[in-house]
Amino acid sequence: MMAGRWFAVSGALVGGFVGFLMRPSVPLLGQLPFSDVITRGTNLQGLDAMLLRNVAQQSFNGILAGVIAGAVVGYVIHLLSKKS
Repeated sequence: MMAGRWFAVSGALVGGFVGFLMRPSVPLLGQLPFSDVITRGTNLQGLDAMLLRNVAQQSFNGILAGVIAGAVVGYVIHLLSKKS
């Protein structure tokens, strides 16, 4: 059972990293920093909050989806490797 967890955790880490790299960018600014993404834009102030909070939330959702998908793929790889 420990090997299954290891595959799932490894997949989640890889999926989260890929989700972070694939986050959307903002014109003229590029991709938002990790601190803005992980807080879903709650630490943004003033005009930045109005313009960038939605992008920060989308970025966070993308990272979360990557973590979940990576964990599932990692566990499926574990199950397939056990059958061999």
